[in-house]
Amino acid sequence: MTPPPADPRTLARMTGILAARPLPARSQAFDLLLAGTLCMTAGFLSLAQVRLAGVLAFGMLVPLIWRRTRPELTFFAVSSVAVLQWLSDTQLMAGNVGLLIALYAISVYGEVRYSRIALGVGGLGVLMATARYYGNSDWRQQVTMMVALGALVFGVWAIGERRRTRGLYVAQLEERAAQLERDRDRESKLAVSNERTRIAREIHDVVAHGLSIMIVQADGGLYAADASPEQAKKALATIGDTGRASLTEMRKMLGLLKQDEQLELDPDQPRPQPGVSSLPELVENVRQAGLAVDYEVTGRPRDLPALLGLTAYRIVQEGLTNTLKHAGPGARTSVRLDFGREMLTVVVSDDGRGAGVAPSSDPGHGLVGMRQRASISGGTVSAGPKPGGGYEVIARLPYHLTGGEQ
Repeated sequence: MTPPPADPRTLARMTGILAARPLPARSQAFDLLLAGTLCMTAGFLSLAQVRLAGVLAFGMLVPLIWRRTRPELTFFAVSSVAVLQWLSDTQLMAGNVGLLIALYAISVYGEVRYSRIALGVGGLGVLMATARYYGNSDWRQQVTMMVALGALVFGVWAIGERRRTRGLYVAQLEERAAQLERDRDRESKLAVSNERTRIAREIHDVVAHGLSIMIVQADGGLYAADASPEQAKKALATIGDTGRASLTEMRKMLGLLKQDEQLELDPDQPRPQPGVSSLPELVENVRQAGLAVDYEVTGRPRDLPALLGLTAYRIVQEGLTNTLKHAGPGARTSVRLDFGREMLTVVVSDDGRGAGVAPSSDPGHGLVGMRQRASISGGTVSAGPKPGGGYEVIARLPYHLTGGEQ
């Protein structure tokens, strides 16, 4: 597979990543062994040819020990020795293989700009070598040697450049895979955090609603204890039933919070998911708490996605809880669900005296919580006093943003 070309900024960044990686001990040992082997063979062959040639050969071969860690410095050192060879008119020798290895090293491990400079230096060396060592030859032989040496230099550089590009491509894939893994972990933690926040809001709704009913019943039972013992007993029974139901639901949600930090959001795991079908039971419980509630459904009822049904249920529950807290004695409340063509409209209104305090009594979980729930489903919530007295909450929840019409 041929790696796609990368832009210069990506090449520079990935080259920096590769250069920053520590060199394995095995690679260091290989470079030392390579330089030693070349010194023992090509170096001593050159030394047998001419003593100066042997010295120059060792000067070209010993720097290869640092060909990966210091590729630019290695190429500069080897090239400098080659210039000394040219100035001293020393013939080509076996140690000149160090030039090709240094050129290959800088094309693989060096920066891109230095690699291209090294190719230019190699081309200049071909011209200098042809002029020095084949200047007295026939022009055809000069051209042949120039082409041959140029092809050798360019071929070594091209092989190294290809290996560098492939290495950068692999490093880029590794970095991308690592980034995707980090993103996955971050999204997983965020999902767990969101789930815990949702459960905390559910616990608030359960506790606030249950306690509101229990407080109203307790006050009513205390008032009727002497005059109407039967009514007081009924209030106490309602308190017990409400407390047990709220405790059962809260235990389910607390069980979710007790899971470990690596909580996996299993779609099959049970969740407390009341919906629109649970609203009549909710309204009946509030009625038993002493609040007069009218419940009305208009339009053609339909099956709703779980999230939309839960949102509608919690908005009604929060609205009735606020009415219990703030509307005052004798207040009447109405809950209306309008199944329109494109959205479900939920209206909770009362004629009590608590219009001024309901929206701001609990800004963290009251109206703000309703709006957060509605926004998740793509809907809106508006709330405020009604003309003539009372308070009204209106939620508009579209169908199509939550799965469409069933």
